[in-house]
Amino acid sequence: MGRRSAEAASKAPLNRERTFEVALELADREGIEAVSMRRLARELGVEAASLYHHVASKDQILDGLVDLVAAEIELPAPSPDWRDTISQRARHTRTCLRRHPWAVSLMASRTSPGSATLALLEAGIRCFREGGFSVQQAAHAISAVDSYVHGFVLQEVNLPFRDETELAAMTAAIMETFPASEFPYLFEMTVEHVLKPGFDYGKEFDSGLAVVLDGLATTLA
Repeated sequence: MGRRSAEAASKAPLNRERTFEVALELADREGIEAVSMRRLARELGVEAASLYHHVASKDQILDGLVDLVAAEIELPAPSPDWRDTISQRARHTRTCLRRHPWAVSLMASRTSPGSATLALLEAGIRCFREGGFSVQQAAHAISAVDSYVHGFVLQEVNLPFRDETELAAMTAAIMETFPASEFPYLFEMTVEHVLKPGFDYGKEFDSGLAVVLDGLATTLA
């Protein structure tokens, strides 16, 4: 979903669309905690009371933000290959949520979803139903996939390291503090996998997704 430049947005008249655009920029820049009616009014250069002509409450702003993010997620084209289509949807969702890390913990909490949010859910359910899943199987499947994607991103955006160097330093400090004999399998994995050159936690996404999809495939057997 394309957005206008900050300069164009600042000159645009105050309306619902501009309010949501500026709220999204603020959330991306400073986190969702920074989004309040008063702060948003300041960003827009208006009095807080003026906002209520366009949005009823902060909850409505949060609903709008979630739908803006959902609208950025590319929907997969209908296909008879449910596994490929669901994989595309999962990867597109992850990419978008990494771009807006505050959104992952907010998406499941809204009680008034917008059309883009519903379209994303509809696309996922359609993939399973047209792939041969029963209604009940599709319900289990969409829950499993979305829980995996959102949970992975939630871990990913909160990792306490940014690159291999920081990971190695953090891991070395932990390994010096605790004896390997106490956590033999953890240390084994750390040495033989995590600390290997080129390790990237993000690469675990596809392998985990494959495990989830393999499990779902067995329900059709």
